[in-house]
Amino acid sequence: MESANFTLGEGHTPLIKSRRIGPDAGLAHLYFKLETVNPTGSYKDRFAAAALTDMLHQGKKRVVTCSSGNAGSALAAYCAAAGMTCQVAVFIGAPENKLKQMLAYGATVWRIEGFGADPEISGKVFKYLKHLGAAPDTELQVSSYQFNPIGMAGVEFIGRELVEQISAEQGAVDHLFCCAGGGGLLLAVYRGFQTAFHEAKIERLPAFHCVQPTGNNTIAGPLQEGCDRAQTCQSTTKIGGLQVASVLDGNEVIAACRETGGSGYLVEDDFVYEVQALLARQEGIFCEPAAAVSLAGVLQAAAAGKIQSEETVVCVITGSGFKDQGSIDRMLADTACPVISLSEFIEQTA
Repeated sequence: MESANFTLGEGHTPLIKSRRIGPDAGLAHLYFKLETVNPTGSYKDRFAAAALTDMLHQGKKRVVTCSSGNAGSALAAYCAAAGMTCQVAVFIGAPENKLKQMLAYGATVWRIEGFGADPEISGKVFKYLKHLGAAPDTELQVSSYQFNPIGMAGVEFIGRELVEQISAEQGAVDHLFCCAGGGGLLLAVYRGFQTAFHEAKIERLPAFHCVQPTGNNTIAGPLQEGCDRAQTCQSTTKIGGLQVASVLDGNEVIAACRETGGSGYLVEDDFVYEVQALLARQEGIFCEPAAAVSLAGVLQAAAAGKIQSEETVVCVITGSGFKDQGSIDRMLADTACPVISLSEFIEQTA
């Protein structure tokens, strides 16, 4: 019998223990939740599956969305499979490969100047998108609880899966680090753990830590400073996917982190690129820069003595490295793959 849920096989992603980075940082139990293996290469497939399941039940035919990349790609793919129209307004800093991925699935895509970087322009774009989404056959799909709690409920399964995976390995998670743009991912994982707690599957929640690029300080800085509210900013980070100048789920993220004893961490773009390369070359995990942000926060916390060596730490690795060509080029700037003769090959490998 066909499932009532619309799916492309997302979810149930692996949890991998760090072999080198964790031990080198003095962390014996560092784990990576690999959302890179979802159908379009990011955790946003979980959102798209839940959102389109709901739309199909309502008989709606058109998705309107805004995206810094991964949500647009996920919705474009799931719309293609469902026979729906997908229209995407893209943040100005979205990586080219993500735009191509959306277009490959047949979406209509617009890049809007200032969108995602300037809070005033972003607010006006969101207002117009709400107008478009009000059409009878249409749904505005934005991966934020503020706009779509039904879709975000699909992301909560990351937390529920982690409970099962860690209990089999380590017993409980002590610290959970998530990157944040608008904050929806961290809030969803937190709510997944909350569900497990209410079902008596765990005795306590991990400390949740929000990690952001310094150039998109909407949540992590206010959290560090003891504030209860997130703030808008002029986004200057080059980390694709985390250029969200507006406050979306930020206030709720601050509350969740504070309730669980977590904190906020700000990391520089250059350090994020270093960590992205470190994951590839020491763990065999090829992720986009945004996905390396959580580990950058872990390493910052470990260096400051904020994590004990025997505590269990989880990083959510959000998306595949193949989504961001610019970061690949940066990583490989000092390497080359020249064409050589057979004799040169033999000489170099003898």
